[in-house]
Amino acid sequence: MKDKEQIQIEGDNHFSTNIETPLRADAFDKSDNEKIKNIQYHFKMIMEEMGLDLTDDSLSGTPYRFAKMYVKELFYGLNPANKPKLSTFDNKYGYKKMLIEQNITIDSACEHHFLPIVGHAHIGYIPTKKVIGLSKINRLVDYYSHRPQVQERLAIQILNDLQNTLETKDVIVMINAKHLCVSSRGIKDKNSFTTTLEYGGCFSKPSTRKEFLKIIGQLTF
Repeated sequence: MKDKEQIQIEGDNHFSTNIETPLRADAFDKSDNEKIKNIQYHFKMIMEEMGLDLTDDSLSGTPYRFAKMYVKELFYGLNPANKPKLSTFDNKYGYKKMLIEQNITIDSACEHHFLPIVGHAHIGYIPTKKVIGLSKINRLVDYYSHRPQVQERLAIQILNDLQNTLETKDVIVMINAKHLCVSSRGIKDKNSFTTTLEYGGCFSKPSTRKEFLKIIGQLTF
């Protein structure tokens, strides 16, 4: 049995070396309905352990609502079957300048406390052979956001997928987000937010990054 100190150390370990979301090999052996049924049962146990009266009209349906929300909404991005189809088109116009989609909503949850991460992503790329439908970028961000996440991994997953889809390394992903695990617990800092920046290709040049940051309003010079 692990002692209290060991449990505390593991509880404070917020680091992961894997850029893929940690999933068991049997993660999708059960159907969504089976998962909802099991989560409903266990969350009912949690509520009862907290002393809540589940015979109350307001609480009686909460375990099911909670379970359905987890599987079908908040964490639908865990299942690769839900990944959006990323339609690309030949770059027939020969467009070679920066293309940016900004202020994309981030609605995620931290994998350490399962509390919300909310903010925005700003994504830029320079087309070569292909361009992507603008709404597909938003859908990709939404997909990777809707799973237990750390912000650094989220940025890398979006970057890698877009680089592979567009067949170019010239992609940049910036995320500004507020973490409720910081604002609602622990230090309870209501004003701070976190910024992550991942990029490749020509965005490794400071001048190209500055152009991107200036366009999205992060730089004023």
